[in-house]
This record gives sequence, C-alpha cells and structure tokens, in this order.
Amino acid sequence: MNLAAHLPILPVVVPLVSAPIAVLSRRGAVAFVLATAASWGALALAAALWLQVQRDGVISYAIGNWPPPWGIEYRIDSLSAFVLLLVTGVAAVVLPYCRRSIEAELPREQHYLFYAMFGLCLAGLLGIVATGDAFNVFVFVEISALASYVLIALGRDRRALVASYQYLIMGTIGATFLVIGIGLLYLMTGTLNLADMSQRLAGAADIRPVLTALAFITVGMSLKLALFPLHQWLPHAYGHAPSAVSAFLAATSTKVSIYVLMRFYFSVFGASFVFERVGLAGILLPLSLAAMFVASALAIFQTDLKKLLAYSSVAQIGYITLGLSLESVSGLTASIVHLFNHGITKAGLFMAAGCVVLVTGGSGMNRIAGLGRVMPFTSFAIVLGGLGLIGVPGTAGFISKWSLIVAALEGGDWWIVFAIVLSSLLAVVYVWRIVEAAYFRAPADDTGVARPRLPHSMAVAAWIMIAASVWFGLDSSLTLASAASAAELLLGASR
Repeated sequence: MNLAAHLPILPVVVPLVSAPIAVLSRRGAVAFVLATAASWGALALAAALWLQVQRDGVISYAIGNWPPPWGIEYRIDSLSAFVLLLVTGVAAVVLPYCRRSIEAELPREQHYLFYAMFGLCLAGLLGIVATGDAFNVFVFVEISALASYVLIALGRDRRALVASYQYLIMGTIGATFLVIGIGLLYLMTGTLNLADMSQRLAGAADIRPVLTALAFITVGMSLKLALFPLHQWLPHAYGHAPSAVSAFLAATSTKVSIYVLMRFYFSVFGASFVFERVGLAGILLPLSLAAMFVASALAIFQTDLKKLLAYSSVAQIGYITLGLSLESVSGLTASIVHLFNHGITKAGLFMAAGCVVLVTGGSGMNRIAGLGRVMPFTSFAIVLGGLGLIGVPGTAGFISKWSLIVAALEGGDWWIVFAIVLSSLLAVVYVWRIVEAAYFRAPADDTGVARPRLPHSMAVAAWIMIAASVWFGLDSSLTLASAASAAELLLGASR
C-alpha cells in the first residue's frame, strides 16, 4: 500500500481512529499515549502535505477512486496546508501539556473519555480544512463541535456545564444556518464539490438564492467564529473549560471557522460577487472595528485571567475579519498571517494561565497578585504573550498588525491605521493589568498553605508556544510567504 498516495486523508484518519480505541482501552494512560501519538503523527503528515503543496501545487484526492465532482474530494492547497500545520502543531504541543493538567482538574475515570473527545475534535477540525466537499464541511463542523461541547462541560465547576450549554445552543443555530446555505447552493448547482460549485455558480441566472445562501453561511459561520456581536458564548466557554481545552480551542476552533468563511467567500462565491456586487465589506468592516474596541474594553474590566484572554480573542478575531474587509491581496495576507500568529500566541497564553490555575488554585486576578515572585518564568511567559497581543516589535502580533497597517495604507484608509493603533492601546491597558498584579502587588497571604509544584511538562509546553510567537515575530519569512501564497491563490481563483 502506497501511503504517500493517501497523504491528504491520513491527517484526518489518524486522530479519528485513535478516539474509539481510547474508549475501548478505558485507561487514561493508554488513551493519553494514543492521542499524543496521533497528534504528532498528524503534525508530521501535515508538514509533508505542506512541503508537497509548495513543490507541486494543489493536491486532489478522490475518496474511493470516484473522480470529482461525482465522488468526495479532499483538496489541499496553500491555505489549507497552512491551517493544517497550525491545528496539528497546536494539538501536538497541547497534548503533552494535558497529562498533568487534567489530572488536577478532572476525575481519573474521565481521563480516557477526555482523550477520546480530544481526538474526535482534532479529526473534525482537520476534516473541515482538508475536504473539498460542502456537505463534508458541515459534517466535520458538527463532529468537532459536539466533541467541543463535551470537552468544555468537563470543567471543574457547574459554570462549565452552563457555558457548554450556551455554546451548544449558539453552535446548533450556527450549524443550522450553515447547512441551509449549503442546501441552497446544492439546489442552485446540483453539486456539493466546492470547486465544481464555484464554476456552476458563475453561470447562475437567478442570484436571489445565491444571495440567501451567502447570508445563511455568513451568519452561521460568524456564530462559530464568534464575530462580534455573536460572540457571547466564547468568554464563558473559554473561561470555564479545562485549561488544556481553552488553549486548544482558542488556538484552533475559531481559526478553522474563519478558514471556512474564507473558503466560501473566495473559492465558491468569488471575491467580486461577495465584496463588489453584494458589498459585504460594508458589514464586515464596522463589525470588525466594534470587536476590536468593545471586546478590548470589556477585557480591561475582567476579574478573571482566562475571561480576560477570552475577550481578547474576540478582539483579535476582529483584526482577522478587518483584513478580509479590505478587499486586497495585502489585506487577505494580513488576515491569514494573523490567523496563524494569534493561534500560537493565544495557545501559549492559555497554557500559561493553566499553569497559574494549577499552582494557585484559580484564574481570578487576585490569584496572580505577586505572581512574578512566586512563578517568575510563567509570569514572564504571560508578559511576552501579552506583548504579542499588543503588537510590540519582536513578536508575531507585530507582524500581523504591521501587515494590516500596510494593507490599509495601500487602500488609502488612514483612519483604519488610526483605529488599529488606538485599539492596540486598549490592549496595552488590559495587558498592563496583568503586569501590575503580577509584579507590583504583594502575594496573597497563604503562609502554611502548600502550593502544588508546577510540572515541567506544562511549563515547557507553554514556553514552546510563547517561544514560537517570538520566533515568528523575529523571522516571518515562512508565515508571511505562506500567507501571501494563499491570498494570491484565493483571489486569483475568485476572479
């Protein structure tokens, strides 16, 4: 059997197979090894796919040897390969972190179920990115979402169940809108293959069903990616989920939802239809700006570190959708590179927050008082990640925001540059709240209370992500080149 010929489907199959085996094992240690091996295997396969795409261009894989559009196609291009790298890379780092983290937060009898759900969630996210079939997108969205609901509900208090229920309601509404939009496109074109659908839509005489489909898909995926003001589920979900789950979902779930929106906008409907004929940029732009300012302002007043980071995520999503609204290769490049940069930065921050939870017993801002003395390395990691959220030079966040500024200047939109800088100043305020608490307040008086020792596996995993954020801020050649290649492909294909 030639495994190289089946490379596009293997990153999805490997974690998908690991999940039921983990359940059958009924042992947390075995399930952990399976999930970790599957994530590292998926990362190696994703890296091989990325290299192959760089060398040979778009890869098409027909399921069951049924040629597209008759059969289901997996289609890997420069954008999907780049997102596959992000998702598998984060999973490969988060899983070793999980072992000690969930031992402290979950009952032992739930450990094997946690790893099974993690494998399903990872498989679903990778399937969304790899598939070239519209209905498969919906199926994999639901697989990842259902697993996410369970993972969030495993949080240590009852608020996690409420947060999971809220996410379930919002996610179900979003999925319903998505499948209605896909159904309308199928009625118009008679195909579910995304590439074939794009060609048939170009000759559509009646655009009213196409407009309706665009509206349903936009609203459905906006709920999934937590675009302001459809973000209400996110702060509670990330704030009350187990720390490892917050780190994984914050870095991958919303990013993959943004990928779906990009794929439909540029590969199916076409940029000229979405932005010139429909004028969707006129909606995306104000919503993006509102996310940047309102969510950042809300982050300032949070009394919980994880919720502060969650509201920051809503704001950072606004930067990504802002790039989409600029309607240019530069703007799309900025969106894609920020999708990657924010993913690794926020994964590192949530993992560092999980270290704080383990040692101090909670994520309240009062818990990090004097943290710079109690946990100096973890505190420094949080500061470095915070600098990335601000966009300080030398961090990945600076590359993202500078790319957005360049794109705005190319379009002559000086006021957008001003908005980016001003919203970044709000980020300075909420990051300073963390710095002030950690370095300028006295530690809580807990004399005689034994603090748990921070496991090396958790500290190293958090630092890997923070170090990656700094590395890609100092050397952006790989990320910017990959993002630019993906942007040119999307805009070139949609014209």
